[in-house]
Amino acid sequence: MTSYDVNIGVRVNEIDLADPEVSRDPFTAYGRAREAGPLARLTIPGMGPVWVVTRHEDCRAVLADPRFELTGQSFLRPEVPEHCLRYMRTMSEMDGAEHKRLRRLVTPAFSVRHADRFRPTIERLVDALLDALPDDDPVDLLPHFARPLPMDVICELVGIPEPDRPRWREHGAAVAVGYGPGFVAAIPAIMAGAEAAVARRRAEPGEDVLSTLLGAGDQISDTELVTLVWHLVIAGQTPTNLILNALAALLTHPDQLEALRQDPTLLPGAVDELARWCGPTVLTIPRRAREDVELHGELVRAGDAITAAVTAANRDPRVFEDPDRLDVRRPFGPPGHLGFGHGPHFCLGAALARVQTEVALAALLRRYPDLAAAADLADLRAPDPGTYRLTGLPVRR
Repeated sequence: MTSYDVNIGVRVNEIDLADPEVSRDPFTAYGRAREAGPLARLTIPGMGPVWVVTRHEDCRAVLADPRFELTGQSFLRPEVPEHCLRYMRTMSEMDGAEHKRLRRLVTPAFSVRHADRFRPTIERLVDALLDALPDDDPVDLLPHFARPLPMDVICELVGIPEPDRPRWREHGAAVAVGYGPGFVAAIPAIMAGAEAAVARRRAEPGEDVLSTLLGAGDQISDTELVTLVWHLVIAGQTPTNLILNALAALLTHPDQLEALRQDPTLLPGAVDELARWCGPTVLTIPRRAREDVELHGELVRAGDAITAAVTAANRDPRVFEDPDRLDVRRPFGPPGHLGFGHGPHFCLGAALARVQTEVALAALLRRYPDLAAAADLADLRAPDPGTYRLTGLPVRR
């Protein structure tokens, strides 16, 4: 981490995303930047210089400030066939009345209450995947459990028929790896599947999210529905990395693992602690300044990109006592962690992700009292500056 002078001469820390240590341990890298100052700078390939807010209070403020907006420039858009272009503008890029309209329509399907009602379905899906684990010793939980689970949940939620689900799992695997050739190829296929799902549910309504939204009539168009479904697939893969990161953290903190074994009622709070301590989001999607904004003596000019360092905010000692310590008994009150974002674009599927992670961890701890990592997990950390994730999690049962 270096520093340089900008605008009015204040020294601002620069974070080098090409430094492998930033990907290996973003908590330390961004933590140092946080303690050095509330603002930093980094360069994101394809996007140029980006401002970074590093402290919890500032991250919350920026994520809720309408002067900073998500736009098409905030995303690395994959190349898709021309007929798919109409599905490329997702709810994440919307603000104001348009965003509120769609968010209001879909929020009930992703509420805490609905996620709790969906818990038995998630438990069934978790048990089915664990029943089907190979007899290999060790077995890698990424391809056989953590990766397929979120896609299975989305398929149940949306109403994808069983015969189509293996193909959707393949798409989910490509998406979970991150941006690349597989990701780009999967997008048009997911869109085609979403089109088919909308048409099917229009002809044959069921007990699923799509059927409910189709019942809203002209309040939501078929184009918006298809866009929602394919974007759900992308965003819905987050629990893959949260589950793996959480399990890896527990396996390397045996006292915390034992606490959960002794008292499973700690799990709901533990999931929030794990999302705080080792959640997969390193940086939020960059916003663009609508106008010139002064932050801590620096001028963020109209059009400048700005992001929030979630890994730094979630370990900010100004908010969390002994923040670098994992504590599954940690009490959570306002203002809370930022593992699922904040503001109008707070993660729509946060409640569903929490339940998935809780059910997955509960089942693993219940079934496998001797569960242990079968590799040095530090060697399995992906060199991904945007997402804190593992390339695999081999375990012995």
